[in-house]
Amino acid sequence: MDFSARLPGVEAAIRLRLTRADALVEMIRAVNESLDPARVGEAVLARVSDLIPATGWLLVAGEQGGSVERIAARALPPLLEAPAQAVGAWIVSTGQVFGSPDLQADPRLAGGGGHPAVASMGFPLDCRGRTIGAVVAIDEHPAAREPKLSDAALALFRPALETGAIALHTALRVQRAEALSVTDDLTQLYNSRYLSQTLHRETKRASRSGHPLSVLFIDLDGFKSINDTHGHLFGSRALAEAAALLRLSARETDIVARFGGDEFFLVLPDTGREGAVALGARLRERIAGHRFLRGDGLDIRLTVSVGIATLPDVASSAEGLIQAADEAMYWVKAHGKDGTRVAGTSE
Repeated sequence: MDFSARLPGVEAAIRLRLTRADALVEMIRAVNESLDPARVGEAVLARVSDLIPATGWLLVAGEQGGSVERIAARALPPLLEAPAQAVGAWIVSTGQVFGSPDLQADPRLAGGGGHPAVASMGFPLDCRGRTIGAVVAIDEHPAAREPKLSDAALALFRPALETGAIALHTALRVQRAEALSVTDDLTQLYNSRYLSQTLHRETKRASRSGHPLSVLFIDLDGFKSINDTHGHLFGSRALAEAAALLRLSARETDIVARFGGDEFFLVLPDTGREGAVALGARLRERIAGHRFLRGDGLDIRLTVSVGIATLPDVASSAEGLIQAADEAMYWVKAHGKDGTRVAGTSE
């Protein structure tokens, strides 16, 4: 039985479940158990998928610029992820309920005929008069007609979704506030506050476990000339480009932070001197090979001076690591720049 043919039988269950006060209370409790957006999304999908049988479900949240962020999925095959996201983006942009018997032939979706021949329906997540996200159901086969709920069933379904929308909105606001509190606005790297907290934690962990911990203190050589010659706007753009290159050079487990000005700091858990030196060489090569501000019609080359310190070789505390790496970096600056120095050695 195709998706649209199954829905009339679903409506009786919706009326039964969503007119019971205890069911609504349970829904409110479930979606408010966590401030993690993913867990809120999973709770919402668990409840709606229990009411409406479909192959898989996706919950997305709207982002600036019209894109959507995947929050949670339930039993959704990987091949159906992209069409589900396209449906979610349409719902967020229009604020309307969606129904399609065949996404492959649906002209409303980005991607046109590139989507598979599957049926779908979806609902906006509305909070305080604004659509903040969407829940999308995908069925793995096309349907004979548009899958949709009756007006009566939809009138019961929307308040339940609004409960989830309010919980998701709260969770996303908390998540974004936390991200802002630890992120540097310009570079989107971690800020010095987060760096201090993380380095103290990693130092204690390394001391307990006996594993090495290395740090890199990095200064952009010649950065001041960009500000002096082209102005602070171009200087800020160059810093953002450098930050992106540092992220690309680092591993997923490394912490990359802006220390201040044109200085950056990397924390490398479970990494000894050799690994830190290898990373230092990699990021020096990447920075030196990059042409900064080409998008602005310029072609600027920069290098970096890198100071490296490793626990327990030269320090036993977070403050000691910072000081040792800082001194090593300034040694490089004083001896021609564009190089690497390992604290406590002649390297």
